[in-house]
Amino acid sequence: MNNLDNIDFSKIKFVLMDMDGVLTDGTVLYSSDGEEIIKVFSVYDGYGIERGHRHGLKFAIISGRSAKANEHRARKLKIDILYQDCGDKVAAYNEIMKKFGLERDNFCYIGDEIFDLPLLNEVMFSCAPANAVDEVKEAVDYVAIKEGGKGAVREIIDLILRKRNLI
Repeated sequence: MNNLDNIDFSKIKFVLMDMDGVLTDGTVLYSSDGEEIIKVFSVYDGYGIERGHRHGLKFAIISGRSAKANEHRARKLKIDILYQDCGDKVAAYNEIMKKFGLERDNFCYIGDEIFDLPLLNEVMFSCAPANAVDEVKEAVDYVAIKEGGKGAVREIIDLILRKRNLI
């Protein structure tokens, strides 16, 4: 947890993120007919992603769930890649690596749940929001002060950009 000594931030080119619990607080509201109707996103995270884009970072969302709100948010934030209903996040990561000709050292992943651990263990810089489950917080390089859906993504992007002397 918060072990930044072995991270070469200058190599990070891609920030991968889970959706629910990372870009949202994990709350999902359903209508009476079972349709997912509302997810809440932070404008702070959105601005962090926008600023990351300006400094050359690329972004992908790798979500185990599917929702129209995910598509809308990814499009609004000009997210490069969106995986939904993704049962194997490491396979998605490998596809992204191959597509962009990148290596492990070029990736950060932000996850919050046990099923994120396999991918968190693959990337150079692994991160979690403050409200991630304990097993994840114990396994990652950095635990944000902010919670998922409440600025954690912005905090992590700002950290990467600060370590690269870009902000």
